[in-house]
Amino acid sequence: MPLLDATVGIADTEGFRPASLETDRGPVEARYYPVPDGELAVLWVGGVGGGFDTPARGLYPRLAADLTADGIASLRLRFRDPRDLEQAVYDVLCGLSFLGRQGIHHVALVGHSFGGAVVIQAAASNRGAVCTVVALATQGYGTDPVTDLACPILLVHGEADEILSPSCSMHVHRKAREPKKLVLVPGTGHAMEEASEAVCREVRDWLKAYLLKR
Repeated sequence: MPLLDATVGIADTEGFRPASLETDRGPVEARYYPVPDGELAVLWVGGVGGGFDTPARGLYPRLAADLTADGIASLRLRFRDPRDLEQAVYDVLCGLSFLGRQGIHHVALVGHSFGGAVVIQAAASNRGAVCTVVALATQGYGTDPVTDLACPILLVHGEADEILSPSCSMHVHRKAREPKKLVLVPGTGHAMEEASEAVCREVRDWLKAYLLKR
C-alpha cells in the first residue's frame, strides 16, 4: 500500500491527534485517538457529505474517546473525494497501513451510508487486519464484495430512512456470511439521530465483542 509518510500532531482538546497520511494520490486527513502500546483499533468513515462526517449525534467521536479506556484506539478518516468509491476505499486501505505502522493489526471498520460500501470493499481486499465490519444505513451499490468477507458484519438501519431504504441493509445481510447481524431501528431516519443512544450501545457492544476477544 503506497502510504508514503504520515505526520501526527499534538493532541486536541477533544482527545484526538490530527494526522496527515501522505499517499501517492494526495494527503488523507485523519483524527487519531492513540492508546499506548495498543494493538486494537477502529477506523471510522462517513458518507458523501465529506469532512469528518458522523451519524447518530456524534457517534464517532463519542465512541472513539470512550473505547480508549478499553485499550482500543481509533482513526477517523476524511475522504479525499467522498463521491468516488474506488478512491474512498484506497483512503481506508491507507488508514489500515497507517495503523499497521503503529503496531495495530486488529482493526474494526465502521462506515455510514456511502461509507458502508467503502468499508465492505476495504475489508474484502484486506482480510488480514480487519476483524469486523459495521455498516450503518449503508447504500446497496458497491456492497457485492460482502460475499467475500471473512469477518463478522453488523448492519444497522433506520426503518424510516428517507435517503436509503432499509432494504439496502437487508440485501447486504442476505448476501453476507455468518456471523452477521441486522438491526432495523423503528422510527429512525438516515442519520439515526432519533435513536442515537440505542445505536451507540449496539455498535459499542459489537466492537468490544469482536475486538477484545482477539
